[in-house]
Amino acid sequence: MINELIIGISQALDTAFSDVEIHTNQIKQGLVGPCFFIMLIEPSQEQVLGQRYYRENSFDIHYFPRKDNTSEINDVADKLMDALEYINFDGGLLRGTKMHSETVAGVLHFFVDYNFHTIKETVTNPYMEKLKVKGKVRDSE
Repeated sequence: MINELIIGISQALDTAFSDVEIHTNQIKQGLVGPCFFIMLIEPSQEQVLGQRYYRENSFDIHYFPRKDNTSEINDVADKLMDALEYINFDGGLLRGTKMHSETVAGVLHFFVDYNFHTIKETVTNPYMEKLKVKGKVRDSE
């Protein structure tokens, strides 16, 4: 399901920033901006009731600008608020929460959470087809 979230984020970024490269794998040195890098941070899961679980998925979307340009970074951060509010996920839309951003060393870090409930399917063991029982009844004298 995490890969489906990353695909949904990539699609939303591509729609809003069609001319910017999007990376989902480890970034190598020599990266040329502008580009995005999608990084999952601190995924967690908590059992709610029975087979129902709550999953929290926090993402840090890095934006590497053309150059160290504060106005470009501010424009992108503003646009990301709208672009990542809803993403396509599991045949519907999933809402991003806890959106905020910060700039570190000329790179925009945009944080967003995509949380949802899921139900785990249980594996049931098949019943025995036939059971033979042999025994005797004792007289209780």
